[in-house]
Amino acid sequence: MIDFKRFELDNGLRIILHRDTSTPLVAVNVLYNVGARDEDPDRTGFAHLFEHLMFEGSENIPDFDNALQMAGGENNAFTNNDFTNYYLTIPAQNLETALWLESDRMKKLAFSEEKLEIQKNVVIEEFKQSYLNQPYGDIWLLLRPLIYKVHPYQWPTIGKNIDHVRYASLTDVAGFFYKFYHPGNAVLVLSGNINFNEAESLVKKWFSDIQPGEISPRLYPEEPSQDKQRLLQVERDVPFNDLYLAFHTGSRIDKGFYITDLITDILAGGQSGRLREKLVRDRRIFSYANAWISSSIDKGFLAITGKLMNGQSVAGAREAIWEELEGLKREIIAPRELQKVKNKLEAANTFAEVGILSKAMNLAFYELLGDARLINHQNENYFSVTSDSILQTSDELFQEQKSSELHYLAITQK
Repeated sequence: MIDFKRFELDNGLRIILHRDTSTPLVAVNVLYNVGARDEDPDRTGFAHLFEHLMFEGSENIPDFDNALQMAGGENNAFTNNDFTNYYLTIPAQNLETALWLESDRMKKLAFSEEKLEIQKNVVIEEFKQSYLNQPYGDIWLLLRPLIYKVHPYQWPTIGKNIDHVRYASLTDVAGFFYKFYHPGNAVLVLSGNINFNEAESLVKKWFSDIQPGEISPRLYPEEPSQDKQRLLQVERDVPFNDLYLAFHTGSRIDKGFYITDLITDILAGGQSGRLREKLVRDRRIFSYANAWISSSIDKGFLAITGKLMNGQSVAGAREAIWEELEGLKREIIAPRELQKVKNKLEAANTFAEVGILSKAMNLAFYELLGDARLINHQNENYFSVTSDSILQTSDELFQEQKSSELHYLAITQK
């Protein structure tokens, strides 16, 4: 059980405080409710660009990293399709330095043409290295628009076209910042060796005077139900054929999330997952196989992938995967197998609650979902899943007309 205190400032900033005296550190996590889904389809990649720009200095602090390091802190950030997360750890006695840093860049970034150009070039190079010049790098540039036809999940966080970042103006970027990076669109979490009263006082000192931003309703177009199989086949200069299957699932707050998450663990949770045990180790159809869910806040997807062994045909590999999926649709999972995957998830969730940074990130995420108290109910939600619900969900989910397939073929192995 994670105990915490929650309060909200007049400017809309939501704050969560969690005390853990087992460490001399404090984790400070600032989650902004902005991700790739919030971008203009003709100007994508901005949320990820800001992951870089937020470290380029603010109105009163020219060098974020240097100021933090001087106080003994470390930091990083990540962006996904739903939100952007900035996090740091710092000795507890220097907590005020961290709050000063975070509040100043929330208040006003030090925008300039020079800084923007530097970070645009960094992102462009990242796009080239990670998505264009790396084997299998463009898979998500291909697969996301195959899965999504309407919802803005159809592009990855890097953007669907790097020219959107390349030609972004300072006016474009400043407009994006003031629309999304403000107290009313953020969650601040402190986790570690803090005193509640002192921490609350410091938060109010540094964040209360920041002007509230305008909260616009998020009206994302709903992805329509899929009733026809989608197939994309490409050839690339890669060593092995790769096969992807994807199926639409519910949102992160749906009860079905826990069922589909357990299904992926049945298929690929550890070495005893069905895909790995049967198709990798026993039948040697794949050298690697995996299954996971996107965990998206809006309706997401379940993906299955496998790299084929030399000599195996895509048609045969695809048939082998469908055999395993049909097995989930026809046969009740044995209680022992289901309990095993539940126990693994419980262990993973328990481990995630050990570190102050993990707790800070998770508290921020569940607050974004609507209620930070959800963090204390993960395990019971997983343990409430029954064998019958696994069978029923598998039957509804794994239908060929609802699948999106990517056949990513090695040129030399046609």
